[in-house]
Amino acid sequence: MAVGPSIEDIHFDDAPDVDSVPGAESLELIERQQAIDSSAVAYPEDIPIAFEEGKGATVRDVDGNTYIDMFAGIGVLNVGHANPYVLDAVHEQTDKLVHTVDFPTEARLDLIEKLDEIAPGSLQGNSRVVFGGPTGSDAIEAAIKLSKYNTDGTGLIAFRGAYHGATSGAMSITSNTGVKEAYTPLLPDVVHAPYPHPFRQDKSPQEAVDHALEEVQAIIEDPYGGLANPAGIFVEPIQGEGGVITPPEGFLKGLRDIATDNDVPLVFDEIQSGLGRSGQWWASEWYDVTPDVMTSAKALGGVGFPLSATIYDERLDTWESGDHAGTYRGHVVGMRAGTAAIEYIQEHDLLAHARDLGEYIQGRLNEAAAGNPRIGEIRGEGLFIGAEFIDEDGTPDGEAADALQDYCHQHGVLVWTAGRHGNVLRLLPPLVLTRDLAETALDVVVEGIEQIMTAKSTV
Repeated sequence: MAVGPSIEDIHFDDAPDVDSVPGAESLELIERQQAIDSSAVAYPEDIPIAFEEGKGATVRDVDGNTYIDMFAGIGVLNVGHANPYVLDAVHEQTDKLVHTVDFPTEARLDLIEKLDEIAPGSLQGNSRVVFGGPTGSDAIEAAIKLSKYNTDGTGLIAFRGAYHGATSGAMSITSNTGVKEAYTPLLPDVVHAPYPHPFRQDKSPQEAVDHALEEVQAIIEDPYGGLANPAGIFVEPIQGEGGVITPPEGFLKGLRDIATDNDVPLVFDEIQSGLGRSGQWWASEWYDVTPDVMTSAKALGGVGFPLSATIYDERLDTWESGDHAGTYRGHVVGMRAGTAAIEYIQEHDLLAHARDLGEYIQGRLNEAAAGNPRIGEIRGEGLFIGAEFIDEDGTPDGEAADALQDYCHQHGVLVWTAGRHGNVLRLLPPLVLTRDLAETALDVVVEGIEQIMTAKSTV
C-alpha cells in the first residue's frame, strides 16, 4: 500500500488562477495587521497577500486567487502544504499527547531513529540527536554549545555570506552586518572567512577554493591568525540567504581535512538545504563529506510545525544531564509530522524527483539566460535554485529581481529573492511540485524575465 496519495493528487486543480492581486480582502487584513502586529513584519511589504489555505505546491489567498508556490515558506514545506499522509499522523498524535519535555515517547524515538537512518556518511549508525528550542537558530545555539563543551575553546569560524539565525549566538556567526549591528556586542572571537563564489569573486573554481581554504587554515594554524582557542567551523554546504551559492568541489573536503587535523568540530548548517531540498537528504552528500555536527529545522516539522534538531557524532555526546535544555524539546506532534514527512519522501522517491525536476527548471532558466547578459549565473542543486541578476556593468541588480518577484506573484507564482544585494531569484518549491506545475510556473518566470529585461533595455 502506498504511503499517502500521489503527488499528482494533492494540489488545487485551478493553480494558477489570479484576478486582481492584491485583492480587497488581502489589503484589509494587511491594514489590520499593520495596526496591531509588530513593525518587524516584513513579507507582506514585498508580496501583499493574505493567505487562507494551501494544498501541495499550491496556495490560495483570502480573495480566492490561487498560486503555484515556488517558495514553500523559505523551504519549510518540503512535502507540501497540508500533506494528507502527514496530517493523518498529526491528527492521531494530537488526539493523544502533544507535549512531553524529554520523556520517552514512540514519536520522539521514531524520529531519532529515522534521522539516524538518513544521516550522511559515518554519522549513520553513530549519531546522537538533541532537541532544544523549536527554531533553526536554537539548533545553531546547541551546536555552538556542543562545540565549545567538547573543545574548551571559544573561537568560532564562519563564512562571508552566511546566515545562521536571529538569536545572539546564531547572529554572531551570521555575516550580514545589517541584521546585527543594533545588537552588538555579540559573541567575541568570531572570524568570517571567504566562502568560494567564483562568479562574484572573479576567480576560477579552484582559485576560489584555494583562497578560502588558505584563509581558514591561517585562522586556525597561524600563530598570528587572530583567533585564539578555536572551537568550531560553521558552514552551510549550500548558502541559502547568501544567494544559493553552491561551493566548488574541494571546499567542504578541504574544511573536513583542516577540522580533522586540528581536532576542531566541523558543523554543517543544513537548516535550509536539508531533508531533500537539494535532491539528497543533506546537501553535504553532493560532496561526500560528513560533518561532526549538523543542524536541521524548517522542513523537519513536516507540514510547518516548529521543530529543530542538532545531530552529532556520538563521540561528542559528553554533556551531563540537563546541560542542554528547552521547554519545547518534547513537541511530539512535530516529531510525528517529521517522521511521516521523511516516510512520504522515501515512498514517493522525492529525492530523485527533486533532482530531475531541478534539472528541468535549471534548463529553462539557462535557456532564458542564453544571450541575455543580465542573468549572470544559474546555480543550485535539486529544488534549491538561484538565478543571479546583474546590470550592464556586471554589478548586482536587485531591482530586476524585485521586479521579477512582483511580476510572478501578480501572475500566480510565488517566488522569493536572496543574495547580499537581493539580486538572486531563489526557487524553493515543495518537493511535491509536479512537472506540469513546474512547466506552468517556469512559463511565468521566463515571461517575466523577458518583459523586465526588455523594459530595462529600453530605459
